[in-house]
Amino acid sequence: MKFIFPALFHKENSSYWVEFPDLNGCNTYGSSLQEAMSSAEEALGAYILTFFDEDLKLPSASDIRSIPDPEDGFVSLVSASIDPYKDTKAVKKTLTIPSWLNERATKLNINFSQTLQDALLKKIYSA
Repeated sequence: MKFIFPALFHKENSSYWVEFPDLNGCNTYGSSLQEAMSSAEEALGAYILTFFDEDLKLPSASDIRSIPDPEDGFVSLVSASIDPYKDTKAVKKTLTIPSWLNERATKLNINFSQTLQDALLKKIYSA
């Protein structure tokens, strides 16, 4: 699952340092803008993974429009996925749904496994 949070990019000489206003202590840097963005994606993913591993509730992301640009930089959205860091081994589950729902979803070519994963992630992250 992909997560998106606003980040403040501060330019210092030719380097950048990055902070996430919604995520206390989530900071990183890069010697170029490209490196800073890459580091920000990695830092965000690691931060989120730590929250889930410790069963903590992840703060909601602020609306980027509510965050003023810093004098020494800019605000940008950063996205990250924890999927590369998690055990992605598939586990078979058996479930029961009403036949009418099964027929309708099958006609629409809905991927049951992906839909269940999306619903479970949404339920977990909003808990």
